[in-house]
Amino acid sequence: MYLLKLVLVAVVLLTVSATAIPQDSWQIRTNSSKVDLISVYFTSSDTGYVAGDEGYLAQTRDGGKNWNQRVLNTSANINEIYFRTSDDGYLVAGRTMFETTDGGLNWREVEFANSSEFEDGVPELLSIRFTNSRHGFVVGSVLDRNNEDIVVGSLLMRTVDGGKTWNRIEVPTNVELFNLDFDGRTHGWIVGDRGTILSTVNNGNTWELQDSGTREVLYNVDFRDENDGYVVGTGGTILRTEDGGRTWMPVSSPVTATLFRVNFSNDREGWIVGANGTILRTEDYGKTWQVKGSATKNHLYGLWVDGGRGWSVGKDGIIISYKD
Repeated sequence: MYLLKLVLVAVVLLTVSATAIPQDSWQIRTNSSKVDLISVYFTSSDTGYVAGDEGYLAQTRDGGKNWNQRVLNTSANINEIYFRTSDDGYLVAGRTMFETTDGGLNWREVEFANSSEFEDGVPELLSIRFTNSRHGFVVGSVLDRNNEDIVVGSLLMRTVDGGKTWNRIEVPTNVELFNLDFDGRTHGWIVGDRGTILSTVNNGNTWELQDSGTREVLYNVDFRDENDGYVVGTGGTILRTEDGGRTWMPVSSPVTATLFRVNFSNDREGWIVGANGTILRTEDYGKTWQVKGSATKNHLYGLWVDGGRGWSVGKDGIIISYKD
């Protein structure tokens, strides 16, 4: 099950005034939702999406000034939004997947697997990526049918026909898998529980374990190219590789809070968000990270950055944005 919030020791903290701490250009944006927001994705400077618990999904077409809720036929927690073009997008929520072909105005549920592929339990979908118009992947976990708090296996699904059909792929682990990223079509990486990092060099046909050097939960991975990548997780964990993950180096972290997302706006500059409003920034290719003010103490679960713009979402519907 998606246990991001359960690993946190801290209780929900109140949002603080935007003028109470140094801003470093991050500002609180208004939002009518009070559910936890997990994912944020922008397809242009004006058009973006936020999603989270209880099937909540909202869209902006004016750069975040206003958000309009889109109703889905689900009450499951939405774990991730992903668009392969400005019109074609996906989101994963619990054991369901939804697709839009009109820029998020309408969404339809996707039949992604038959029951025979999940004789060992119940699927939980956590992250989705496409490498091109036909090839895509979903990761997550398989939960015990009688107790969905228990993970009984890893989940990796692949489509080779643009999402019409999905097939399960075996991986050399049984832990919960939280996130995946690809560089181009052939090279990909998946991160998960117990310090797990998986990699492929043949478009996901086969996957191998990489040595992360840690047993911390790893929540997010971001690769700039086939060599340079970054991973974050519990205990302030930050990992970095310069050789595609053949070796992973621990990076000194200025915090011990759980880190949920890492994203680079260009090769040199990157951001990390995490528990208790944590925001970190690097300007030297991820070699060192500095704490930046976020105007909130709410946990930040989602992150999207592009060039000089950035958005993060989190606990109790918090939305914050950044502009150089």
